[in-house]
Amino acid sequence: MIEERGLLAVIPARGGSRGLAGKNIRTFAGLPLIAHSILLAKMCREVDRLIVSTDDPAIAAVAREFGADVPFLRPADLAQDDTPLWPVLRHALDTVQRLDDRRYRYLMLLDPTSPTRLPEDVTAALRRLSERPEADGIIGVSQPDFNPLWHCVVEKDGWMGDLINGASSYDRRQDVPVVYRINGTLYIWRTAFVRTHSFEWRDTGRYLMHSIPDIRAVSIDNIDEFRQAELMVTHGFVQLPWLEKRKPSALA
Repeated sequence: MIEERGLLAVIPARGGSRGLAGKNIRTFAGLPLIAHSILLAKMCREVDRLIVSTDDPAIAAVAREFGADVPFLRPADLAQDDTPLWPVLRHALDTVQRLDDRRYRYLMLLDPTSPTRLPEDVTAALRRLSERPEADGIIGVSQPDFNPLWHCVVEKDGWMGDLINGASSYDRRQDVPVVYRINGTLYIWRTAFVRTHSFEWRDTGRYLMHSIPDIRAVSIDNIDEFRQAELMVTHGFVQLPWLEKRKPSALA
């Protein structure tokens, strides 16, 4: 009988990047960027297995240095600029379960470009998902500092128009429904859903939301976002517990 365990954490880290070359192992607040997601996962008691899915031997070496397992190198056809993430996650899940000869109940995606999630985010999100068996997953969200329903407009035939029909019907900002954005920090799915759905996850399924402060909703795609996020960490606006445990010289 195949053993079933809890949570598989997957960090996808492709070697190529259009927006910022080498970003996954670029130094961020004293550590390679990918190391922050690895150290976060290692602080989470809920994580039963942590792997990095990469096609790049250099990334694999850095991942192993910080304690992650790299049980395979990702096939080239799953490491292209236009490769969707969902088949990458399905490949990682299928491969690890075959290698380990066990099944996992949950799969957590930790994108290395969102280094400011915290262990308590994982704990709270997984607890909520486990308590709601009708949910297929839980997604990290945050409230942006502006409400798209209230502020966002488009140009229509040369004139300003509402992005969302009916937005102008609200007379006061306080009456506008709260809007959240998917921020890229945290995704957890039931593996039964991952295994049985070959298309993108947002096309179907029922999802809970795990809300975090927007100040920690970091997603790095270019050098400006990288520098801004690093300043937030190095100046203490966002505090990462794995950095607190390291020697001061490690942050020099």
